[in-house]
Amino acid sequence: MSERITVSVDRHVADVRLNRPEKYNALSWEMMRDIAEVLRRLEGEKGVRAVVLSGEGKGFCAGLDVESFAGIQAGGDGGLADLRKRFAGGITNLPQHVAYGWKQLPMPVIAAVHGVAFGGGCQIALGADIRLCAPDARLSIMEMKWGLVPDMGATQTLRDLVPIDVAKELIFTGRIVRGEEAARLGLVTRICEKPYDAAMALASEIADQSPDAVRAAKSLINRAWHGGHEEGLLLESEAEMTLIGRPNQVEAITANFEKRPPRFRDPE
Repeated sequence: MSERITVSVDRHVADVRLNRPEKYNALSWEMMRDIAEVLRRLEGEKGVRAVVLSGEGKGFCAGLDVESFAGIQAGGDGGLADLRKRFAGGITNLPQHVAYGWKQLPMPVIAAVHGVAFGGGCQIALGADIRLCAPDARLSIMEMKWGLVPDMGATQTLRDLVPIDVAKELIFTGRIVRGEEAARLGLVTRICEKPYDAAMALASEIADQSPDAVRAAKSLINRAWHGGHEEGLLLESEAEMTLIGRPNQVEAITANFEKRPPRFRDPE
């Protein structure tokens, strides 16, 4: 993997770090490609039960690398001339995949946000399942500053977090909100003095649960949240039937009765 993104796995937790600290982890075309490769690898990692996504240095991610903007605007870098082109046969283009791809991973993703999360950086954080945020962090859906609309999946992630009028205000103005206000608005899950440490602790707690059940729960919630009642209830039933009586579910019951930590198998 490129030095622009670092990945390490310990005790079933993947520690993924954006690693351009001298640029506040700003997104160049090459870095987007690297993130897409990390997402591809994680999708197939059966031994990873939770992911912590953070940024090295003084900020989470400052958004688009301004030095790349002219080339992107002109359709350079060999892929952004037509944003309607889907990436790798999926439902997103590459910039959208960089943010929305975290939502599509089978295991939970926790973003640890500090410093700045602007533009594309904010939208990457929004793609995580859970966001732990420093109180003095600054977040902004900043595309309006450049005469653009948010184009990295915010229409599909913001709707899960805030009312439509709040989303419109943030998008229309591009204003910067601090961590405490972001928590009040629902942009982030909660405030932590040390978001990375808190994210790693939460990831470890999730990794101690049945990976089959955790993955099924993420898939179920993502599929059922915006569906009708009938569809959601049926999806619950179908998900449960894939778990009942399977080795990890039996192990969860056995470990509880024997008052010991469970020994779960990696998903098949």
